[in-house]
Amino acid sequence: SSLMAAKLGAGTCFYAAADGFVGLPQVDDCHRQIASANWHASVSLLASRLPQGLFVDIGSTTSDLIPFSDGHALNRGFTDAERMRNDELVYTGVVRTPLMALAPVIMFRGEAYHVAAELFATTADIYRITGDLMETEDMAATADGSEKSLQGSMRRLARMLGHDDEDAGDGDWMALAQAFKTVQLQQLRRAVERLLARGQLSMDAPLVAAGAGRFLAHALADELQRDCLEAEQLIDAETPELRRWAGVCFPAYAVATLLPQAGA
Repeated sequence: SSLMAAKLGAGTCFYAAADGFVGLPQVDDCHRQIASANWHASVSLLASRLPQGLFVDIGSTTSDLIPFSDGHALNRGFTDAERMRNDELVYTGVVRTPLMALAPVIMFRGEAYHVAAELFATTADIYRITGDLMETEDMAATADGSEKSLQGSMRRLARMLGHDDEDAGDGDWMALAQAFKTVQLQQLRRAVERLLARGQLSMDAPLVAAGAGRFLAHALADELQRDCLEAEQLIDAETPELRRWAGVCFPAYAVATLLPQAGA
C-alpha cells in the first residue's frame, strides 16, 4: 500500500467495503476489509442504480453470486471462506477451471465415462469449442502449454476421457463440450437457487451479468425465467467500446464511480 501511495500520491484512497474509503494511515487497521473486496464494490454500485437483483459475475476462475436490494448488498459472508460456505463465492469459472472439477462422470456418445483426475483440459477448452468465450477474455495459458486453437482444445478435451481427438469426429467433441457446459450450469444453478430460496428478492428481481462468463448468467436467467441485465448496460460511457471494457473491468469502474459519490 505504501508503494502504491508513493506512485499515486499521498491522497490515495483505498476501498474498504462497508467501511468506505480510507487513507494510507488506516490501511493496517482495515486490511481485512480491503483485501478481495472487488465484488463488494461491484454490488454497491449496482445497488445504487437498481432496486434489487442478483449479481452474477462469472470470471475466469470464480463466480460471485450476490443478492442486493434497497441500496445494500445482502451477502451473509465477507471473507472467501464465509462466502464459499454461503454459496456467494463458487470456485468455478470459464477459463482456468480444470474439467475434472466439474464432474467425476460425463456422458459421451451414449456411454458414461469416468473423467480423468488430471489437469488435461480447462473450461476455456470447452468454451473455445462452443464459441462462447471471447478471444479478448481468453488470457490464461492452456493446460498443456500449447496453442489455443479449436483442434488443440479438442485434443485436450479428448484426453479427459483417455481418448485422442482422432478417435471421434468434431461433432462428438462439440457434444462433449456442451455436456461439460451443462454440468457447469447445473453447478451454478444449484448455488443460485439456494440464494433465491432465502426470500430476500422478489420473483421479478433480475440477474445482473458480468465477467467473461456472462453468457452462462444469461443461460441461468433463461432457465430460471428471470430477466437478465448486463452490468455494462448501467455504465455511462462515450462509446460502446469504452462501455464494454468498463464492463470487463467492472470492479475497477465501480470503485472509480463510488469514490466521488463518497465525497472522498
